[in-house]
Amino acid sequence: MLNKTISKHALGLSLIAGAIAGAFTLPAQASSHREAPYVTRQPKTDATDFYMFRSYESGRSGYVTLIANYIPLQEPGGGPNYYAMDPDALYEIHIDNNGDAKEDLTFQFRFNYQNKDTKLNVNGKQVSIPLIINGASDINSVNSAAANVRETYSINVVRGDRRAGSRQPVTNASGGGTSFDKPLDNIGNKSISDYASYANKHIYEVNIPGCQGTGRVFVGQRKDPFVVNLGETFDLINIKAPATAFDPNAERAATDSLAKYNVTSIAMEVPVSCLATSTEPVIGGWTTASLRQGRLLNPSPSNGGASKEGGAWTQVSRLGMPLVNEVVIGLKDKDQFNASKPSGDGQFADYVTNPTLPLLVQTLFSSAGVKAPTNYPRNDLVAAFLTGVKGVNQPANVVASEMLRLNTSTPVAATQNRLGVIGGDAAGFPNGRRPGDDVVDIALRVVMGRLCKLNIGCAPADAPAGDIDFTDGAYVDSSMFDNAFPYVKAPLAGSVKH
Repeated sequence: MLNKTISKHALGLSLIAGAIAGAFTLPAQASSHREAPYVTRQPKTDATDFYMFRSYESGRSGYVTLIANYIPLQEPGGGPNYYAMDPDALYEIHIDNNGDAKEDLTFQFRFNYQNKDTKLNVNGKQVSIPLIINGASDINSVNSAAANVRETYSINVVRGDRRAGSRQPVTNASGGGTSFDKPLDNIGNKSISDYASYANKHIYEVNIPGCQGTGRVFVGQRKDPFVVNLGETFDLINIKAPATAFDPNAERAATDSLAKYNVTSIAMEVPVSCLATSTEPVIGGWTTASLRQGRLLNPSPSNGGASKEGGAWTQVSRLGMPLVNEVVIGLKDKDQFNASKPSGDGQFADYVTNPTLPLLVQTLFSSAGVKAPTNYPRNDLVAAFLTGVKGVNQPANVVASEMLRLNTSTPVAATQNRLGVIGGDAAGFPNGRRPGDDVVDIALRVVMGRLCKLNIGCAPADAPAGDIDFTDGAYVDSSMFDNAFPYVKAPLAGSVKH
């Protein structure tokens, strides 16, 4: 019933938006790129975005796709080493399928980096080459002889507590192996003439212990799917003042600062029945990265590597819902949030119930008459960020905690609306997140009270600006992505062959 109510109301809002106040251009920040002080020192463990949605590739609606992106702001030409994952880190995707804020299923990824040490005969001496390719041929196959390095990974599925639960390996459906190859980054068109074809050879069908049916996995470099205007935002909101009349071009007015960068995606496609229980269709998900507590730098790196890692795993990155650590959590607690678990989110409750962002928006645009919502505590934001929205993606029994929640019983949308649920598309954000969901525009409108207009957690009168179609000016929709796994576009090339 709520889905129909939202669809009807969203349509009404779209019709009257121009008559209300027009579109206001607001600042936004990357979903989780360099969002906390410590993780800026560990970019290989920096989760940039997390996606979780019913697969919309033809014939795959019985699956859920999970995509965890890492290593922000990858310059395509950033050689000679490019952007390998950290072999000393533990990357994880967690699933809570009973609403208790604890993981019930965890996919753990570990990486290995091998230097093949190709040598050339230089005047009778065998000398190691300085590049990750040897120029022997165009690279077009898995573990090509033309590659001087090989990056592989393994996957374990853990049931129960991620540290103490039962652990079993995910295996290749073809042959049963437990090691998977990751493609080289997109060095350039001369080295890898058809990168999309080459990368697709690294999509594997996999058997997941305890699950019926095969899944799929891909890990590799992709074009960064997030769009945002970073430079002007960080320069004291150095953007054009919002228009006082409706501007149909406002949603496309900003420059996408990430348009020329790549990220690394960990993508899995998993049967719905593997993730959700028979009695609870709503699942929660988040991704983390952890490092060992101890690190000893080696003063003689040629003898055993540059450092020695040891001790217990310590979580240094966490991402579920987009933009939370970026624009909700206070600066002093950003590292703490990255180290925390959803079950401990009570310590951050004030940032959601008494948020600062709406007051900052009010201050920035006070001359235009913008006012922050007046309902405290902000129960509408509690629903959006901590419990899920009742009738959309809230579990029957839920512990308030920050994670991305997906109702796996919601059908795949025939046509995606970039505004997700508030745009009348029940299969979109915040009911999970698809690459084409414009989470910045959605989050801005929700933070400024859009849910109050739907009587979710507050009343319409509580949100004077709740009808305004706020936008950051950086446009994204489903047409910018592929319609097949792993959905995110192939990465930009380091160079173009002339």
